[in-house]
Amino acid sequence: MHPDKSLPQGATAAVEASSRLHSLPPLSVYVHVPWCVRKCPYCDFNSHALRGELPERQYLDALRSDIEQSLPLIWGRRVTTVFIGGGTPSLLSAAAVDEMLAMLRSYLTVLPDAEITLEANPGTAEAGRFADYARSGVNRISLGIQSFDDRALQALGRIHDARQARAAVDMAQQAVQRVNLDLMYALPGQTLDGCAADLRQAMAYGTSHLSLYHLTMEPNTVFAKYPPVVPDDDTSAAMQELIAQHTAEGGWERYEVSAYARPGQRCLHNMNYWEFGDYLGVGPGAHGKLSFHDRILRQAKARNPQSWMERASRMDGSHIAEQREVQAQELGFEFMLNALRLKAGVPAALFTERTGLSILALAPALERATARGLVVADPSRLQATELGWRFLNDLLAEFLE
Repeated sequence: MHPDKSLPQGATAAVEASSRLHSLPPLSVYVHVPWCVRKCPYCDFNSHALRGELPERQYLDALRSDIEQSLPLIWGRRVTTVFIGGGTPSLLSAAAVDEMLAMLRSYLTVLPDAEITLEANPGTAEAGRFADYARSGVNRISLGIQSFDDRALQALGRIHDARQARAAVDMAQQAVQRVNLDLMYALPGQTLDGCAADLRQAMAYGTSHLSLYHLTMEPNTVFAKYPPVVPDDDTSAAMQELIAQHTAEGGWERYEVSAYARPGQRCLHNMNYWEFGDYLGVGPGAHGKLSFHDRILRQAKARNPQSWMERASRMDGSHIAEQREVQAQELGFEFMLNALRLKAGVPAALFTERTGLSILALAPALERATARGLVVADPSRLQATELGWRFLNDLLAEFLE
């Protein structure tokens, strides 16, 4: 991007000047647990099939070292949400999760009412373990159901079956009040009726939140190399329409591209991402975004679990694989990449609040997008129209120019 060629008079300085924040955004913590029983063929996350015993002690010691080395970057800030993701965090023992949360509370100012989410795989669900997680402070469980159809689960390479999926939902609902179900659609061999059956089962539990994802063939996955036969574009579009209609009728609001919530039950951790808040990432491959009054920093930790554990324990910063300051020219796209995923968008003032830049930095792209009918013509709000939300990638491309 060349600011001098693409911005109106007066906007160039707004982009080229170092961003200055008058206040820091909310801070979340993401903890990555990298191990799975088996790597799924569609998964491009930093997850690794477990071979042998889970190295809980080494992992927790390295996690403590990772957190300790991060303290100078977030000293004095309050943590509003914690998300323990993976991989399969539910492979961890109850004692390990208890120690992890106690560790976070001892080093960081975790608010008493903080949302604390733990991802779980139905194939590793245990009622007693879920109850213990809740006693340690976990108040939201996100279950990777993916489907209630045994054939679909087998095609996806999942380690659980439909019976285990249903049992896991019951266990989670008994342990905590807030439960999210992850489901996928446009699966190998899936029909429109099959998608509807999955959705009906998920909705029948009345959980507070649903995450519904279209199966995609991500690079460097087994499915990318050996793609399965999946529904055609017309069928997958019909599935999307069916999901939108049925969830709305059932009382779930689609507030983000893939997220549906009952009133007052949005995922606060993910909302902080989409509103361009800050997050500290700890654990192998974890990413972070941290704001200061004069800059915004992005970090990524070493991806390989063993390498991360060894490096973090050295206490010399070598576990940080990447650290860079986000350039002012990048902030417009980065902000909009998140904010426009929200159905209602965000107040325009949030752009300056979170980036330190004038809204003029977005003016050329907003003018183009408005002319194409992709954004709402409201100077007080940054929000995609129905058309813009449907063709979100086209809309976001305007902010790359």
